[in-house]
Amino acid sequence: MSTLGVGIIGSGGIALANHLPGFALCPDTRVVALCDSNPDVLARASQQTGIAATHADWHELIARDDVHAVVVATPNFLHGPITLAAAKAGKHVLCEKPIAMTFTEAVRMAEACDAAGVRHMTAFTYRFVPAMRYMTHLVKRGDLGQPYHFRAQRFQDWGDRNLGWRQVKKLAGSGELGDMLAHRIDYGHFLVGPVAKLVSDQQRFLDTRAGGSASDLDDWVAILARYATGATGVLESTKLATGRGEGHYGQDLAEVNGPDGSLAFTTQKPLELRVGRKGAKDLETVAVPKEFLVYPGSPRDPGQGDPVATFRYDQDYEFVAAIRENRPCVPSLWDGARVQAVMDAAIASAAEGRWVDVPLVG
Repeated sequence: MSTLGVGIIGSGGIALANHLPGFALCPDTRVVALCDSNPDVLARASQQTGIAATHADWHELIARDDVHAVVVATPNFLHGPITLAAAKAGKHVLCEKPIAMTFTEAVRMAEACDAAGVRHMTAFTYRFVPAMRYMTHLVKRGDLGQPYHFRAQRFQDWGDRNLGWRQVKKLAGSGELGDMLAHRIDYGHFLVGPVAKLVSDQQRFLDTRAGGSASDLDDWVAILARYATGATGVLESTKLATGRGEGHYGQDLAEVNGPDGSLAFTTQKPLELRVGRKGAKDLETVAVPKEFLVYPGSPRDPGQGDPVATFRYDQDYEFVAAIRENRPCVPSLWDGARVQAVMDAAIASAAEGRWVDVPLVG
């Protein structure tokens, strides 16, 4: 197709903040239709974007001839059904994380997209942080030696406010684990490889949130992991770190230690990396080199906009580029399935109080 038509299913904050600006960067690409089951959300998105074609039923959007690719940004329980229907209709899929309610469902989604010959992507947005891309380059180049340790923290202060479907098990599957720690699990996969086994604890401190909203999912989660390489991992995430802020402002740290050095970054400072060298008394701050400021090929100007937000647009560029070049997206739904395998193991571990093996994916 000369113009790639995109339909967005789930027209809330993520769609407007990340995907609309991202697709606007892509040549010969146009968001042609929006879908949301909430009429107020849909009307607001249509008004803000100027996109007149709207649907309350995602089946109708997928059936459109001018839609060649879809973004799935709905509550988690719909990710599987929408992705499977889109693949069957020959539509490319960019799915928000976590991609599924279970590992089995995640594998089925990836297999269906492969069988249909459509491109598929998991929205692991933080892979596109310049500091993360540079950090990965240095790890893969061997600057640290074989990594000893990986750790990640995502601490936010959401207080007791109503989180809607995100704290309802039948709609989300997991709470803080899937909402925030999923990204950090992917960090570890990206940097040091697959998790072989883990032990996890999860807690819910607020059974009822503001306005009487019931919560039946975790609002704190921690994982102690052993990677297939022998590296150790410690990952923790919470929405109840009072005073830490939320969104772009909540603490988001990742660090890797090896025999030859250490690397650390935070998404709050996406254009710099902390580097530790043998014999040093502390990590030093270095600027991310120019070639890592923008994803390869993206027309985004790194000097424009808030760098805490603008790196997110590059994931939509990668999705479109993979479609145009008829190659796998990075990251794909298989990467989402690998994270789902860890999540399922973490849920089982917390419930049963034991170490759990994680199945190898691909």
